[in-house]
Amino acid sequence: MSHQRIIPAVLAALLFAAASAAAGGTFLTEFDDLPLAPGLTESPGGMLFDSPTGRIVEATAEGNVSAEEVRAFYARTLPELGWQATGGTAFRRDKELLRIDIEDRRRPLSVRFSVVPQ
Repeated sequence: MSHQRIIPAVLAALLFAAASAAAGGTFLTEFDDLPLAPGLTESPGGMLFDSPTGRIVEATAEGNVSAEEVRAFYARTLPELGWQATGGTAFRRDKELLRIDIEDRRRPLSVRFSVVPQ
């Protein structure tokens, strides 16, 4: 394998490790590449559907953290995993759109994650 291929692979692995460490090493079950923000616990019943146009994924989590802590965590962590912010709590990577909807009118705070093809 040439150095031109090894260096990007090593950098990607380091970024993934950094994001994993930032997340405490916990990732959502249905999103093996989406970290779970500290203080959140994944709720059962996530969904993963692979289609010819891409994957459709949904998951929820809750916790006694603030909406701002959750927003800040994902704004800081997701770009390290290749996601680009598109506004608010929406991110794009390759041909996928990730939306993170935060419901903070009651406790515990509820977070819904969804990925759809773009």
